[in-house]
Amino acid sequence: MSLAEWKVQPLAQDYVEVCRSADPKNLYCFTPGLAVCPNGRLIATMDWGGAGAAKLPEAHRATGNPKWVWRGRVFTSDDDGRTWAHRDNFPFQHARPFVAGDSLYILGHSGDLMVVRSDDWGETWSAPAYLTHGQKWHQSACNVHYANGRLYLVMEREEQRKVKGWPVSEIAPVLLRARTGDDLTKRESWTFASELFFHDAVKDRELDGFGVPFYPAFYPNVFFAAPRRSCSPIGWLETNVVQFVDPNHIWFEPKGKTFHLWMRAHTGGTGLAAIAKVVESDDGSMTTMLETVPSEKKIVYVPCPGGEMRFHILYDETTQLYWLLSTQPTDSMTRPDRLPAPEELNGRYNLPNNERRRLQLHFSRNCMDWCFAGLVAVGPVEKASRHYASMAIDGEDLLILSRSGDEQARDAHNTDMITFHKIPDFRRLAY
Repeated sequence: MSLAEWKVQPLAQDYVEVCRSADPKNLYCFTPGLAVCPNGRLIATMDWGGAGAAKLPEAHRATGNPKWVWRGRVFTSDDDGRTWAHRDNFPFQHARPFVAGDSLYILGHSGDLMVVRSDDWGETWSAPAYLTHGQKWHQSACNVHYANGRLYLVMEREEQRKVKGWPVSEIAPVLLRARTGDDLTKRESWTFASELFFHDAVKDRELDGFGVPFYPAFYPNVFFAAPRRSCSPIGWLETNVVQFVDPNHIWFEPKGKTFHLWMRAHTGGTGLAAIAKVVESDDGSMTTMLETVPSEKKIVYVPCPGGEMRFHILYDETTQLYWLLSTQPTDSMTRPDRLPAPEELNGRYNLPNNERRRLQLHFSRNCMDWCFAGLVAVGPVEKASRHYASMAIDGEDLLILSRSGDEQARDAHNTDMITFHKIPDFRRLAY
């Protein structure tokens, strides 16, 4: 066997460009979200970031709140992703599109939670509606889970208290539930789970034995591992919803009222996700708590390839497998002071574990033991990211929307493209 035959080849290296920044140094492409409509239409969402977002021609509109920045964009494709049409804008970020009943929604935040609705599969959209008032929220375009005529998704409430840096230690993942046939632009259609803030649940100075936190960034202090390379206190963020349906799983709950939250773990290291769970009561309320193992010890960290970066989990009923789309780290143990600067072609953004060039796919029966399915795509240089990707199943194919960059991007975090990728017949990758 030749070396070319032996080496792993990307599954979906080629891509279709959904949108591109006209000013890569000041205007960035963020938060790719993806949905498949019942009529086969594909929906892609994203938002613009950076100083250039406020200078876009459509940054502000005469209608609605004059303070809104219409940073979000909706695109549709009716030819399986070969071409995309810009349909509308929305004034919030960190959003995801999803189908509920006969309608299509996009939910995100502009501080408070906001949502828009389409009843013609993305042709036209309603005015933005608020679901909260006077709060600060966070998230990414993570998954949406459907069960028993309802949908479940997570948004994250942020309550900055003491941290001067990245406040992921002060984030609470909040599971939201709604009936798929209700009008989801109305606050009364949603039930919110109780809030569990990371720092209230996990005391970083009490952890020992597995290298978390990796750097001495103990709450509420920020630690500089090298000039321009800071580490904030440990935390969780960018939450997916998982439900275990296999009766043999240790965490299976036969009434179907337990939902697990699988989250990016900010530890300064790699290979771990953070988890919690939400339990529905008979009165309909939902309570967030930590999970336990058979020893009755609490568990927060679980093995997860790429769990240090935003990842996406989908459960596929056909294979009865959980599919994980994440970023692959390769050299997180490099000394921080020896990394090239972030803006260089092969520069690393922030800490050594913050590697964003290689998008990978895994599958699992239980969300703990992950099997490698393949590399999805790899950027040509370090700052040419393939990361923060969303995915959707369309028949036999796995569709992927990536926050991507090329040599023109400012750095690996602030990217200049949203790219669409497809893995045909993806279930053949399971073994």
